[in-house]
Amino acid sequence: MESADTEFKAPSQIGDRSTSDVVVRLRTQEGRDEWLYCHSHILVDKCKYFADRLSENWPTCQILDSRNCVEVYCQESDFDYHVNVLRLLYVVTDGSVDDMWCGVRNAVGILRVAVVLDCPQIVAACFNYLEAVPWEDGEEEEILRIIPSMGAQAEPVLARLQPVNPSAIRGLFLSAIRFATSSPLSHLKDLKSTAQEQLEYMITEDDDGPILTTDDEIKSEVKECVKILFTGFSNLLEAMLCDHIHSNSEEEKLQLFKSHLSDLLWACQILTKMEIMREFVGSWVDASDKIVKVVQQERSTAEMVETKFKVIEVASKVLETIGYGTVILPTTKRLHMLKVWLPFVRVTKPLVDSLTANDEDTVEFKIDGELWQSLESTFVSIVLALPSMDQAEILSEWLENEHIKYPDLTEAFEVWCYRSKVAKRRLALYGGSLV
Repeated sequence: MESADTEFKAPSQIGDRSTSDVVVRLRTQEGRDEWLYCHSHILVDKCKYFADRLSENWPTCQILDSRNCVEVYCQESDFDYHVNVLRLLYVVTDGSVDDMWCGVRNAVGILRVAVVLDCPQIVAACFNYLEAVPWEDGEEEEILRIIPSMGAQAEPVLARLQPVNPSAIRGLFLSAIRFATSSPLSHLKDLKSTAQEQLEYMITEDDDGPILTTDDEIKSEVKECVKILFTGFSNLLEAMLCDHIHSNSEEEKLQLFKSHLSDLLWACQILTKMEIMREFVGSWVDASDKIVKVVQQERSTAEMVETKFKVIEVASKVLETIGYGTVILPTTKRLHMLKVWLPFVRVTKPLVDSLTANDEDTVEFKIDGELWQSLESTFVSIVLALPSMDQAEILSEWLENEHIKYPDLTEAFEVWCYRSKVAKRRLALYGGSLV
C-alpha cells in the first residue's frame, strides 16, 4: 500500500507514454494532428473541460492506443497555445510559472485558450503576469481586444488603462506646466520638451476629447506661468542689450536666447488652444523693438539666421492673433507692429532662403513652408484694417523697397485703390461723413 502511494505521487510528465492513461489529440482543419500523452488525474484536477470530457457523464469516450482519447479541435493559430496550456497543467501552482510565459503575446494566447478550457490556475497566473509586466503598443491593443470581456478577474490587468480621477489629472497638469515654463539646467532640456509636448496633447481635441477641461483656475495658473516665462525672456533681452552677460560666451548667450524663443513658441500653442493669448500678445508687442534690436546687432552667421527664424515663428503667432481679430489692439499698436516686423521679415526671409538653398542637408532647424504664406496673408489683413491714410503710408514704403516680392502686398494695394476711388460715392450713398 505504501509502495502504491509512493508510485501514485511520483511527478508525472507530459509525453511520458509509459505512465499516461489518456491521449489528447489536437487537430486543425488544415490537417494538423498531434497526439499528446497525458495523465487523467492532472487533467481532471486542473482543467474543468477535461474533467467533463473524462467523466462518466460524457456520452462517448474514444479509445486510442489503448487509452482514453479526448479530441480537441482548434484554429491553426492557436495550436501552439493549446500545447503550452497542456504543458503548464503539469507545472502550474501559484507563482511557479512567472518566468515561463515567453512574452506578453504568448501569455495572451495562452490565456485565451485557458479561459476556453476552463483552467483556473493558468488563467490566474496569466492575469498576474500581464498585470505586472510592461506592454508594447501592439500588445496593448491585443489585450484591449481580448481581456475586457473576461470579467472582474481582468480588472487588475486593465487598471493601467482606466480613466484617471479628474483631480489627479489637474494635479499632474499643474505640476507639468510649472516645470515646462521653468528654466531647468541644460541636462533637463529633453525632459522639459517632453513635458511641453504632453501638456499640449492633454488639451488637444482630436479623435478623442481633451484629457483636461481648462476652467478659469487652470487658465489663471497657465497665464501666471507664462508670465514668469516671459519675464525671464525680458530680463535676458535687457542683459543682451546692455551686454551684462560677461560670464557667458556669445554662443552660450545665443543658445539661451534660442531656448527662450522655443519656450515662447510652445507657449503660443498652449495659450491659443486655451483662448488666452491677450496678455502674451501685449507683452510681445511691448518687447518687439528690443527683440529686433537684439537679433540685428549680432553677426549674420548660420546660427544667427536660425535664431532670427525662431523670432519670426513666434512673431507670426502674435501677428496672426492681431490680424484676425483674436486679440483686439488699438490702431497705434497695430501700426507699430507692422512698422517693426514688416522690415524685419523682408530682410530675414532671403537670409533663410539662402541658407536652406545652399546647405539643405546641414540646416538643423525645420522650415515650415506654409509659415511664409500664412505670414503674408496676416500682413495683408492687418494693413487692410488700418485707416486708409496709414495703409497708404505702408503701401508706399512697400513699393519703394528692394524686397518688394515678400511680403507681397498686392492684394492690400488693390483693395486700397478700390476703396479710395469709390470712397466719396459709397459714403455719400450710405449717409456717411467725409473727413
